[in-house]
Amino acid sequence: MNVQAKPLSEITRHAIDLLSKEMGIVDTVRFLNQFTTGYGDYTEEREDVFKDLTLDEILAAIKKVRSPETG
Repeated sequence: MNVQAKPLSEITRHAIDLLSKEMGIVDTVRFLNQFTTGYGDYTEEREDVFKDLTLDEILAAIKKVRSPETG
């Protein structure tokens, strides 16, 4: 059995069309964004951003943002 492989660009286009028809464009974009590659060095940036904070301070800030009182 000889199967002709389609170009990846064609497969991608078809998959996006199917997803957007089934889920809508917004959910399709959200789904695809989870697979995009970021840029920069997160480890280095994280260490720089949080270098003067303790773990307790970071956790308190997260809890404050998640609090229903903050809107």
